[in-house]
Amino acid sequence: MGKKVPTREMAWELLKEYNQSESLIKHALAVEGVMRHFAELFGEDPEKWGIIGLIHDLDYEKYPEEHCTKTKEILEERNWPQDYIRAVVSHGWQICSDVEPVERMEKVLYAVDELTGLITATALMRPSKSVMDLTVKSVKKKWKQKSFAAGVDRSIIERGAQMLGMELNEVIEETIKGMQKVADAIGL
Repeated sequence: MGKKVPTREMAWELLKEYNQSESLIKHALAVEGVMRHFAELFGEDPEKWGIIGLIHDLDYEKYPEEHCTKTKEILEERNWPQDYIRAVVSHGWQICSDVEPVERMEKVLYAVDELTGLITATALMRPSKSVMDLTVKSVKKKWKQKSFAAGVDRSIIERGAQMLGMELNEVIEETIKGMQKVADAIGL
């Protein structure tokens, strides 16, 4: 029996099965939106990229100590394609995984995962509490304040941008655009 191509519905059901936290679900939806946006930008498959974004932190709520490892097991048990599994595991490179992002899709996920957190935190500080009027300049200003969103590892975002051969500002701008497309779903 061959591997079946996962649908968004399958990914959503899986996400809900393993995650109850509203903030983690919103983060998954934000990363999904950004992944879809980057896929369109690069002429890739937005459905596939979006699904990978949606499930990238599948195991984080229930198995934080086994992050990435547990997701790999869960997806393998469900017969997910290897490239989806590899992409998800690679976002934890040098943190909780030794799988280096090599495909463009993997590099985007690696770069934008932490960045969506910084952008969310920045948007919530604005009077509008929205990404709709958020600028790269505002994000860069908060970026420089190390105490702001201190849990966001800026070096990962920088490394991800370098892997993609993109300027940091461009990655931030495109990530904001991707989040704007799903602003209602993520409450921003």
